[in-house]
Amino acid sequence: MSIHQPSGTHLLADMSGIESGLLADCTRIEQLLRGAAAAAGAQVLHSHFHSFGTGLGITGVVLLAESHISIHTWPENGFAAADIFMCGAAQPHLALEVIEEALQPECSEVRTVDREPPH
Repeated sequence: MSIHQPSGTHLLADMSGIESGLLADCTRIEQLLRGAAAAAGAQVLHSHFHSFGTGLGITGVVLLAESHISIHTWPENGFAAADIFMCGAAQPHLALEVIEEALQPECSEVRTVDREPPH
């Protein structure tokens, strides 16, 4: 039996009512997602973030040994969409807690998908 099971938890979080300045700083968002991965007990392999310009949104991903965390931001709308998928012992809910604590959304809608191979 393999110790690497192809199953995990996938969180999709739509967060709104966020102060726009929190969503436009590429370096800050990257540090936030790397910190969220650490809080979840995940191992960061690589990350890549792109800013669409001063005051505009960011798209980025942190690749994990356990899968990934990605984010897309729209500062002009106070909105961010985060995608957190982790396998193994990593705890994606802890990563989401770190992200929500930092961004302080007025509203957060989270969908949870348990991922595993079909039987």
